[in-house]
Amino acid sequence: MGRKERSQKEKELRRGDIIDAAERVIFSRGYENASMDQVAKEAEFSKRTVYMYFSSKEQIYYEIMIRGYRLLIDMLEAGFREKNPQNAVEELRCIFFSFFRFSQEHAPYFRAIMEYETRDFSQCAGLKDALVEECYQLGEQIFGSLSRALQKGIQEGSLRKGLDSEKVALILWAYTVGVFNTREKKKEYLKSCHGIDPEEFVTEAFDMMMHLIADKGEAENGKEKNS
Repeated sequence: MGRKERSQKEKELRRGDIIDAAERVIFSRGYENASMDQVAKEAEFSKRTVYMYFSSKEQIYYEIMIRGYRLLIDMLEAGFREKNPQNAVEELRCIFFSFFRFSQEHAPYFRAIMEYETRDFSQCAGLKDALVEECYQLGEQIFGSLSRALQKGIQEGSLRKGLDSEKVALILWAYTVGVFNTREKKKEYLKSCHGIDPEEFVTEAFDMMMHLIADKGEAENGKEKNS
């Protein structure tokens, strides 16, 4: 390895170390309470060194979200390989529960993505357009899987005719996020006040979601077959 290649490798490692440190700070303190000073201290670099690689806390946050989106995409792809869904309903189930598993196994990344979903980071100063675009494209890749599954269901006849797959995908995404957040933040409330197991809450939420968008004729046929 030549001097130039070695120098580039060292820069990449240092950059990764800073992102790792930022994750530890932001995941423990929350985005609003984290600072570049804390990131530099955690990474054991000077603040000047951190700013050589990242122009702002927001830029590092996008890097963290990109890591989260990639993890989620890997889990979705692994879920499809494992379950090998044969129809749209099975695809939607695979997407829903892969996302749920991600929210449990990688909770800090899940919270980071949810923070992104509820905040306007589009006006943050100092961000590279390519970084914002990559984050957006990864999110759209996940959204596209959901939209395509819905389109497939409409074509198969398992989902209601006339559904706008893109609009429904947006609604289901918001619904899913709400369900997972409720399950996470209201565990004791669900159990103590309503006698609902948090895991069952998630499963029943999926079943209700599918009931609302399923073709009624197909649903009746399914009931007759199961009776």
